Amino acid sequence: MATKPTITNEENKEKTESFYDFLLKLINGLSRTALIIIGVIAVLLIAGCALLFWLLSGNSSTLTTKDQVDLSPTQVESIKAIGQWEFLAVSDEELVDTVRYGFFGDDELVRIYSGTLRLGIDLAETEENWIRADADTIRVILPPIKLLDKDFIDEANARAFYESGTWSQADRKALAQKARRKMLARCLTPSNIKSAEQNATAQFHQLLRSMGFPNVSIRFRETKSTRSK
Repeated sequence: MATKPTITNEENKEKTESFYDFLLKLINGLSRTALIIIGVIAVLLIAGCALLFWLLSGNSSTLTTKDQVDLSPTQVESIKAIGQWEFLAVSDEELVDTVRYGFFGDDELVRIYSGTLRLGIDLAETEENWIRADADTIRVILPPIKLLDKDFIDEANARAFYESGTWSQADRKALAQKARRKMLARCLTPSNIKSAEQNATAQFHQLLRSMGFPNVSIRFRETKSTRSK
């Protein structure tokens, strides 16, 4: 039966020393340039591992900050400083008349009035927290659409269509008020108010997106009449 050869401690020591001698000879045989390249590679590997660890450890905090937008008081005041903002202009022309009955005959006054009704909002009428940041969205509550200028009739350019008899300035003023009521009934309609709201929503979206806010939610404050419906 063959016996298994045994390795003595002296033989192990000799093999270890010969391996170390081989490594020393190999290192000594490398050029200075090769050693520099190896050192640079080792540094890059260490730096890459450190960068990967930093990215992985900071990933969660980066995601949470991206979901929150900030709206400064200066930005709010700059928007509010716009004041009155027109979103729809409706031009109208009305033919109105008045008759004065008399014993010897009737007098009649017929005039044509024109005017432009400007529909929009007044940002001075905004309430507290009318614009605020909510997570990644800017939420806006605008004042109701209203008539921005109550003196919309151009009385200076009113034209006489028919006139008989003598009429005072007060008579002409009353006729202009009649034309005003007709213009309001014809132009200040739910459909025109809806169009003004749509224009306001689009323009506010454009304004806030230009300020760096991609997510915007806009609605209009309810009036007493809308609440009662």
